[in-house]
Amino acid sequence: MADNNRTWDDCPFFLKDFLIYMQVIQGKSVNTVNEYYKDLKSFLRYLKCHLGKASLDDFENIIISDLSVDDLKNVSLSFLYEYMYYINTVKKNNGNTRARKSSSIKSFFKYLHSKANILVDNPAKEMESPKIPDLLPKYLSLEESLSLLDNIEGCFKERDYCIITIFLNCGIRLSELVGINISDIKEDYFTVTGKGNKQRTIYLNDACKSAINNYLAVRPHDGVLDRDALFLSKQKKRITPRMVEIIVKKALEKAGLDTTKYSVHKLRHTAATLMYKYGNVDVRALQELLGHRQLTTTQIYTHVDDDQLKNAVANNPLSDISKK
Repeated sequence: MADNNRTWDDCPFFLKDFLIYMQVIQGKSVNTVNEYYKDLKSFLRYLKCHLGKASLDDFENIIISDLSVDDLKNVSLSFLYEYMYYINTVKKNNGNTRARKSSSIKSFFKYLHSKANILVDNPAKEMESPKIPDLLPKYLSLEESLSLLDNIEGCFKERDYCIITIFLNCGIRLSELVGINISDIKEDYFTVTGKGNKQRTIYLNDACKSAINNYLAVRPHDGVLDRDALFLSKQKKRITPRMVEIIVKKALEKAGLDTTKYSVHKLRHTAATLMYKYGNVDVRALQELLGHRQLTTTQIYTHVDDDQLKNAVANNPLSDISKK
């Protein structure tokens, strides 16, 4: 289920059915379904408060399993916007979080109306999503990337160097990295399972192949609990996403880089940006490499930097013309 042992028993039947539908029928990843769960649990808690059945003062402890279909019939478009106002002003959710929660709510009510036939009307049909500022992704420069690789130390340095090398060169997601198995790795590529349980091929350059070989030479063999897992923890289990985040944060700190600005996901931004900037890669090829469903998602990485803008102006054929 959404977590290792989650059965969603704390949910009313219609939310549980929706989560099962999204995972089993729609093929959404475990992480995505878990986001639906958290988003909709928050929304239903607010609905319960709106109905006078709970208090906002104890919001995080509100039980929602006793909500009924009749309670859902009290939801209107104006109430949905009231909830969005609440998470904006009280919960201080940023634009991206509000947009995600809005999307979860719309998917939920669309299911209740058109798939489960629980609701005659869909109150979220005309709901508009919050506008998200078109911000450029944060990424490490080439020099900062090299500095990061130069500042990996400790008794697991071969493992940590390999992890960060793959992030910076391949642009894979955190969940994809921790899921890599030794049996997935061939001579110059490996396979990952991305969002929607879709597999794709990740090609290895010389830096990645060297880092993997150096790590495998020191990787434990005796007492390993998951023998096929590529990256192991100190306890000789498959490494967790949280442990990888800690590894990356320590390396960033050692390199003198701002850990409030950079993170594991920013290494994915970095790989995509460096491939586009230096690799002369087509945006559709980049889309395939990153495992994006929509080309528009990939296009955020095709931003230009200040040097490119400066060179574009300098190379304008009219740049040398001056009035006599």
